Amino acid sequence: AAAFMTKGITMNVVGDSNDGTAKGLCGGKIVVVPDSRNLKRGFEAESNIITGNVACYGATSGKAFFRGVAGERFCVRNSGAVVVSEGCGDHGLEYMTGGRVVILGDVGKNFSAGMSGGIAWVYDPKGELRFKVNMAEPVRDFERLSGDAYEAELSEYLAEYAEETGSPVAKRIIDNWEEEKTHFVQVFPLDYKRARKQAADADSWKGK
Repeated sequence: AAAFMTKGITMNVVGDSNDGTAKGLCGGKIVVVPDSRNLKRGFEAESNIITGNVACYGATSGKAFFRGVAGERFCVRNSGAVVVSEGCGDHGLEYMTGGRVVILGDVGKNFSAGMSGGIAWVYDPKGELRFKVNMAEPVRDFERLSGDAYEAELSEYLAEYAEETGSPVAKRIIDNWEEEKTHFVQVFPLDYKRARKQAADADSWKGK
C-alpha cells in the first residue's frame, strides 16, 4: 500500500497493511488504523502489529502514521519522511539518513544501526532502549528532551498523529506532557548534529 506515493495524495487504510507499506514514499500521506469495530471489542492497537516488514523503506518525503506496531526493518534508509508508530520490530531505522521518526512503544534489537542522519524520538518509560541499540557504533547521541526546538517539533508530530489516528497512547502523552516528556529518548546522529550546529552558527554569524 502507498508504495512510491507522491505529493498531493492521502491514503487512509482501515485494518492491517502489508509488507512494504509506504516503500519509497515521496510526498504523500498514509494513515493506517485498526477497524473501529475491533477497537470497540477491546482490541489494543499499541500491543499489536498493524503493518508488515520494511514499511517506509527508502522513503524520501511525506508522512506515515501507524496506529499500532510496525514489523521488522521499519524505516530502513528513510531519508526524509516523517513517520510515527507505536512500536517496531528488529533493525528499525537501520541506515536512516534523514527525516523524523517517532516510536511510541517498544523497539526490537539492533535499533538505529548505521543511522547517520535524521532524528528519532522513542518513548521509553521502562528504560529498555539502551538494551536494544548497537552500542558498538558510537555515532549517535541518546539524550533527553531539553525544551528546545526539537522538543517543539516532537510535540507537533504527536498532535498531528493523535488527530489523524485517534491514538489513546498519543493523547495520554499529550495530556500529561510535562511528566511524559521525561520518558522520551532523542536519537541524534553525531555528525548530523554537528552539521546542524555549524549551519546554525553560520546563520547566527551572518546576522551580526
